[in-house]
Amino acid sequence: MKTPRIEYPFEIRPLSKDEGGGYAITFPDLPGCRSDGATPEEAVRNGRDALQSWLAVAHEFGDKVPGPFASVSGRFVQRVPRSLHAQLIAQARAEGVSLNTLIVSLVSKGLGHRLETPTKSRRQTGRVSKSTHRSKPAPTLLSPNLNKYNKS
Repeated sequence: MKTPRIEYPFEIRPLSKDEGGGYAITFPDLPGCRSDGATPEEAVRNGRDALQSWLAVAHEFGDKVPGPFASVSGRFVQRVPRSLHAQLIAQARAEGVSLNTLIVSLVSKGLGHRLETPTKSRRQTGRVSKSTHRSKPAPTLLSPNLNKYNKS
């Protein structure tokens, strides 16, 4: 039986020894939907089961099920110096695109570059990494697709 594609974003973080070790997986859009595993891959498999169970129970009781990324509007406001704002406007005009399109492109390119060159001191979104210098590790993975992490 083929496992259905799962589109809900999730976070994986290493668990401390006090928490039992291994990795925790949570689904920010679905309150209380979480699981864990000894490895990130096992956490993903267990998370898939937790997600399917959460959705089944919600449907069974007629609860409203939020859509993926329901808590994210896709909009944020960022203040920048006037000189930078002017440079961005000039660059957008030169490229024949809107200021919004230019900024989305620059942010996406910058984020992609950061993910390609991981460092020990930076938390990685979209990658699993152990953090040994924090007492409470931060989430280290956010992805809308569980299937790419589990080959079964």
